Amino acid sequence: MSALYNFADTAELHSVRDWLRFSVSAFSEAKLTFGHGSANAYDEAVYLILHTLHLPLDTLEPFLDARLTATEKSALQALLKRRVEHKVPAAYLTHEAWLGEFNFYVDERVIVPRSFIAELLRERLYPWVAEAENTNAVLDLCTGSGCLAILAAHAFPNAMVDAVDLSADALQVARRNVDDYELAEQIHLVQSNLFSELNGRQYDIIISNPPYVDAPSVAALPAEYLHEPKLALGSGADGLDATREILKQAAKHLTPHGILIVEIGHNRDVLEAAYPNLPFTWLEVSAGDQFVFLLHRNDLL
Repeated sequence: MSALYNFADTAELHSVRDWLRFSVSAFSEAKLTFGHGSANAYDEAVYLILHTLHLPLDTLEPFLDARLTATEKSALQALLKRRVEHKVPAAYLTHEAWLGEFNFYVDERVIVPRSFIAELLRERLYPWVAEAENTNAVLDLCTGSGCLAILAAHAFPNAMVDAVDLSADALQVARRNVDDYELAEQIHLVQSNLFSELNGRQYDIIISNPPYVDAPSVAALPAEYLHEPKLALGSGADGLDATREILKQAAKHLTPHGILIVEIGHNRDVLEAAYPNLPFTWLEVSAGDQFVFLLHRNDLL
């Protein structure tokens, strides 16, 4: 290990400023990969330090010259060491992930939330859903931590929400988040392989952020992503196995004016080539219009 970030030397670090400098150096030297909440070494170091010290996550400057206690140093050293030496994503170290203003518990049983659909739910899917209060039933397929189901419950307060996942472990995490948001009466958790346990159920809105990483990309994933459940990442050779099944079955689970919204990563070209006759509407999100599509029930018939 390089002397630059030798954790045996951290006894010489006294202030938040010291630990921040050390952390950025260590993260950079270790060539960590970001994308589970932070975009670079500095932002992630700030987040991990403030979180560990139980300081406001949006307030760094007043605390930069504050000196740490021995107990605080020990806790910070242990956390940063796991990040550097084992490439554990920050969200698994802190057991929290954010989508906008919403904070969710996460651990290695679920993928770290990072869906573009969250952005669309903040606007209640307008203009595709004109009157949110008239939405009665929503389905979140591949719910993982339950984050999109919870956002949907807030966006459509009159709707019952089914949150589906194949993984019983993931549903345990989702249950914790649903209970934390006191939504147990509105959100129903279902263990199901996509639609397999939903016979006869229909929805005004189906949303899904399914596995969509193709096989070559799975093989090339950085170490951080290998901590996430394999079930939640890869989906066949071209990344579209789950999406194909959703497209095959969604129509019978949508109400007459229902809509389907699915996130498919970087697979737009492959998907359009596979389904040249489907009139995909590509929704604009912060990263562009390549990642999330919308179809109406009639499009799928």
